Amino acid sequence: MRIIAKKILRDFWQSHSDSEQQLKAWYQESTKAEWTGPKQIKLEYPSASFLADNRVVFNIKGNHYRLIVKINYDYQIVWIRFIGTHAEYDKINAKTV
Repeated sequence: MRIIAKKILRDFWQSHSDSEQQLKAWYQESTKAEWTGPKQIKLEYPSASFLADNRVVFNIKGNHYRLIVKINYDYQIVWIRFIGTHAEYDKINAKTV
């Protein structure tokens, strides 16, 4: 998968240093993945949640942080749409962010 954009993750872990290792691990695993649909993601990330419009919510660092991505399975592209604390996640509309 091609991840757009790692800078969003980097900026986040610079201000939330306890998330750095988990976000780096997610990034490494995701770039090597060849997901063709939600079932494959669920095998690797059982706690992932799936929303409309090919959006996926990943729990980071034991659900302290939430990462929302939008995936184009045909082109193998993942767009990072949101990364934030659980409290910040509760304030947004995950379906439209």
